[in-house]
Amino acid sequence: MTAIPTAAQRRTLATQLEARRRLLRAELQAKLNAQDNPALLGLQNRMQETDDWAVADLETALDVAEVSRDAAELREVEAALTRMEEDTYGACLECGEAIPYARLAANPSAARCIACQEKLEAAAMRRSGSATF
Repeated sequence: MTAIPTAAQRRTLATQLEARRRLLRAELQAKLNAQDNPALLGLQNRMQETDDWAVADLETALDVAEVSRDAAELREVEAALTRMEEDTYGACLECGEAIPYARLAANPSAARCIACQEKLEAAAMRRSGSATF
């Protein structure tokens, strides 16, 4: 069984998570405050940059995807910080085994060991009927 991260490792990971949380919040705030109406995220600016509706629409869709991705990552970071507060950080949410420090160092918000994460992703691909190439 792999050991749960040491106290020093947890402090390092907590510092990384808190820094990532600040960065994501700032990025989201900047994106959302750039518009009077967040529902129009980027569309007005994109139309000013290009006079092509199709290009503006595509660029706006990319803006929305970026905000969605950042918001999802922020939720993962917040959940990891909550697990730290609850002293469950470093244990896989599925099997309860310790998540190796190397995995947490690479992805401090990891909630599952590699084996359980792979199972989760494989199940999601089966449900969606798609594969990654």
